[in-house]
Amino acid sequence: MIVAFVDENRAEFGVEFICRHLQVAPSSYYAAKKRQIAPSARAVRDLVMMQVLMTLWVANRKVYGAHKLWKAAQRAGHDIGRDQVARLMRGLGIEGVSRLRKKVFTTKQDPGATRAPDLVNRHFKADRPDALWVTDLTYVPTRSGMAYVCFIVDAFSRRIVGWRVAANMKTEMVLDALEMARASRGGHRLIGLVTHSDAGSQFTSVRFTERLEEIGARPSIGTVADSYDNALAETANGLYKTECVYGPDTTGWDDVDELELATLSWVHWFNETRLHGHCDDIPPAEYEAAFYAAQEADPG
Repeated sequence: MIVAFVDENRAEFGVEFICRHLQVAPSSYYAAKKRQIAPSARAVRDLVMMQVLMTLWVANRKVYGAHKLWKAAQRAGHDIGRDQVARLMRGLGIEGVSRLRKKVFTTKQDPGATRAPDLVNRHFKADRPDALWVTDLTYVPTRSGMAYVCFIVDAFSRRIVGWRVAANMKTEMVLDALEMARASRGGHRLIGLVTHSDAGSQFTSVRFTERLEEIGARPSIGTVADSYDNALAETANGLYKTECVYGPDTTGWDDVDELELATLSWVHWFNETRLHGHCDDIPPAEYEAAFYAAQEADPG
């Protein structure tokens, strides 16, 4: 503002006179004018990196905060620090999305169903793919009624291996998600796999249990309406709601079909591109590929 004021009045009063009364050194004014004409190396680099960061932020659905955007910039070959990313994000007026949302439970227990034991006991870790899957249901309001979504997540890589969007919470939708998961893993039996869920009626049904047996998996069931007993699945649902359902560019959903297409796009990005902290800030698909490459290099 001082530079602009001096510029407006220098013809009448002169630079030295104005600076003396403003108690500003004339050299400071001339230095500021020089920066306007010939920006510093830092200012030039900031301008370049702001363009890079904006491109990466938009490409990643406008959900990345400073840490993930920093990691994305490094993966893209840019030598930049995290603090610089945070500073430039403030300058651009962009930020990551918040996951703070009110939890609404969709679990409906079947009191007559036989429940499998809890084989996980809140230990959502696996030493290889297809050792532990977790699954859960969530809901999404649309302008045509409620939609329900089921995800199946591999605990090793956090990869979404199966999913389904439907207009109801019937067992068929869960079976469809399970079939997608089976097909995405090659269609063969997955001996040793544990599939963990809450005690919702869809997951305690005979049909779901029989289908798990067909693919070689054992069921594991936590308690009703206890997010800690199925925390990993709850986390996946939370990311989906934050990044896809209520993402920065969304304005609500007309119907199940529109939501399904958006979910398809988000799942592909989530698996193939999104940086995941659990995977050392690389995408789940890349994390699994690295595991299998290491196995081939050292089969013993």
